[in-house]
Amino acid sequence: MTNFVGIDIGGTTIKVGLVNQEGQIVRKEAFETPQDQTTLIAKLVQIIQDLQQATPIAGVGVSVPGVVQADGFLTTAGAVKCLIENDANAAAIAEQWLGAAKGVTNYLSLVLGTGVGGALVINNQIYRGAHARSGEFGWMLVEDDEIDVEMGSLNFRGATVIGLLRRYNQFSADQLTDARIIFERAAQHEVLAQNVLTSYYHSLAKGIINLMVAFDPEKVIIGGGISANKTFMAQLNAEIQNVQSVHNSIKDLALPTVVAADLKNEAGIIGAVYEVMKKR
Repeated sequence: MTNFVGIDIGGTTIKVGLVNQEGQIVRKEAFETPQDQTTLIAKLVQIIQDLQQATPIAGVGVSVPGVVQADGFLTTAGAVKCLIENDANAAAIAEQWLGAAKGVTNYLSLVLGTGVGGALVINNQIYRGAHARSGEFGWMLVEDDEIDVEMGSLNFRGATVIGLLRRYNQFSADQLTDARIIFERAAQHEVLAQNVLTSYYHSLAKGIINLMVAFDPEKVIIGGGISANKTFMAQLNAEIQNVQSVHNSIKDLALPTVVAADLKNEAGIIGAVYEVMKKR
């Protein structure tokens, strides 16, 4: 059995998985993201070396935030190939291989986390754009802010952390770090939680509709931990329908379905490995 290592580097947590050629994660671990480069690299090297002691490794795929060129960053460590891919792209690729985008040729993927990442797949290929910045959906402006334009961006209105949590904490005596508590409080009829969620859904729905009419995808896939919340997905879809119903030009159109990612937090690991496999 051929095995690969998938590494998903996030702002707070790094996940590492040993993945077979069927995309099954046979071993996984996670650790807090180090604040310095030396510690980070040393930790990853040690994990890979430990895995190599147990089984041959055919390649390493790394999913990272930020702009990654089409050819990634390719190095060799002995006989081990290492390929770098943008985290949202890796998640989108994984969903087409094993998840919610199987059999779908043209689709959008949004990852709601600290910010809003995204990927655009056209004719089964990631569209990267002229400067490898395609899919930075979080930079889109969805609301007005007279003081700081970026505060009206999808990042600051639709992300889980700098969007939902930040806005709730602005008006709360608590400083929450887990968005699930906001949903719990809304279910208990807390007015602040309900109001913040209403505004959050509205901004996110507008951003998704903008993408739908711009790219006409077959499907929109929502990733990130929040997508596992069935209440969130149901209310987001309801708000998309609400916004569509008052937009005369599109109210009678059949818009693409919006679904939760199947692979959840493992998508980055699996997608990074799949990129390595395709280039072998």
